[in-house]
Amino acid sequence: MEDTNTLIEQRRTKLAALRAQGLDPFRNKFAPSGGCGETRARFESGQLAEGARVAVAGRITSHRDMGKSQFLDLKDQSGRIQVYAQKQVLGEAQYAIFKHLDLADFLGVTGTMFRTKTGEPSVRVESFTILAKALRPPPAKWHGLEDTEIRYRQRYLDLMSNDDVQRVFLLRSRILREIREFMHGRGFVEVETPMMQAIPGGAAARPFKTHHNALACDFYLRIAIELYLKRLLVGGIDRVFEIGRNFRNEGLSRKHNPEFTMLEAYQAFGDYESMMDLVQGLVCHVAQNVLGTLRVEHRNSAGEVVKTIDLTPPWRRVKYKDIVRERAGADWFDLLPEQRRARAVELGAEIATEYEDFEVTQAVFEKLIEPTLINPTFVTHAPKELIPLAKLSPEDPTTVEVFECCINGQEIAPAYTEQNDPIEQRERLEHQAGGEQQKLDEDFLVALEHGMPPAGGMGLGIDRLCMMLLGQESIRDVILFPQLKPKDVGR
Repeated sequence: MEDTNTLIEQRRTKLAALRAQGLDPFRNKFAPSGGCGETRARFESGQLAEGARVAVAGRITSHRDMGKSQFLDLKDQSGRIQVYAQKQVLGEAQYAIFKHLDLADFLGVTGTMFRTKTGEPSVRVESFTILAKALRPPPAKWHGLEDTEIRYRQRYLDLMSNDDVQRVFLLRSRILREIREFMHGRGFVEVETPMMQAIPGGAAARPFKTHHNALACDFYLRIAIELYLKRLLVGGIDRVFEIGRNFRNEGLSRKHNPEFTMLEAYQAFGDYESMMDLVQGLVCHVAQNVLGTLRVEHRNSAGEVVKTIDLTPPWRRVKYKDIVRERAGADWFDLLPEQRRARAVELGAEIATEYEDFEVTQAVFEKLIEPTLINPTFVTHAPKELIPLAKLSPEDPTTVEVFECCINGQEIAPAYTEQNDPIEQRERLEHQAGGEQQKLDEDFLVALEHGMPPAGGMGLGIDRLCMMLLGQESIRDVILFPQLKPKDVGR
């Protein structure tokens, strides 16, 4: 800490020296002719000739003082470029300003393109402007911040020093853009629905609670987008989607963050099979357009390929009961409930004493089967108790017409043939609510009574999709600012 404070003081001294010369080191504007990496690439390709005039701006990542000349690397989002300043060109007064520069300062320069004796594309500086003075030093490991705590709490330092991290988040932005283009191209309308809700519905999860002062009542941050989008189906918007944040006041893990991004989509006159086609087409479209391939490689820290996910369609489809039998025994569903519980424990599943019978089977699926599903797999026809918002399967009324799309060992997209019978829907929601009337969304049930067309609906976890496509093993590595406990809490 003492070393850091000393460096900060040195930088403030340089700031004072610049201001004493009448220089403002925090400028309003600079107009680059192109990005640093972009300018370098254009020169390399011949689009910019030797001697072409350019203006570039970026953060100083390297500074070499050669006495009568200076070499600096400037970096922006597009990449880096070297700039070369000479005392005889700039003059004594201008050249002396370089001694007040530090790593991480922002600099704008104008000059001409040339190659150094070593062949490095560079800008010969004719004039320069200090755009922003960094009053704190960059991370000690400038080319690769490794402290995980700092990386998540101060993501700007992570982005500043880790090119691969910046690449992940730029690709996440492209993934979202491609999702929207895909959905719009298939006639879906994007909407925005309330994040504060009087009754948190659409999922079984613990909500965050807040209070609205003007209305003098409590609200909940939404746990799912679903029920408002179904209201729009009732209203006649036949293909609708929303990309938005959900909030669940539950645990944190490698796969879970309290606030997360979901795509939810509903298609009138479709069913769960329509949603299979939609999810498969969407993920393949995004992978092909963002990554340029349907084979996604995950690498370790040494750059070695440790996992390859093949997204090539058609994707495997298997019924829930069949895949459970594969892992837990062909006689699993013929056993008595207490026998199932005992075998689940033998297999290594953690079974809480309060689990109902269907929850025991689900624990086996989640702990022992789902992690093995690396290539895309649609697991269909789950037990009806798991999903009260879906239609019963005509071929097996103990199951519902749903799928869980599992890739990379985790669920990324559940989908249903949506329940549109208001009487049946009320009965299932009442059972889910455990008799607590205040948990029922009566407005949604009234909407269903006005008539909702048969429909398919799906939810796609954007964060988990990004984890899979971008080879990240933790959800925190695809969320810019993941939830962390404040530093001063609990002290």
